[in-house]
Amino acid sequence: MSVLIRRYKGNNGVMQEERIDDEDRIERYMRLFEKDDVKKLETGVKVFIEKDEWQLLP
Repeated sequence: MSVLIRRYKGNNGVMQEERIDDEDRIERYMRLFEKDDVKKLETGVKVFIEKDEWQLLP
């Protein structure tokens, strides 16, 4: 089962981490990314989109 990790800075300025393990949610997020970003994520590379850091772990 894959896990999509999102690291972001919350309203209080503290870095927070969200682990998404629901396959349906992961697929919905993947549709939002550009093709190049999806390719990077599929290889396990961290991708920065705006201020968020995303990483897909197998």
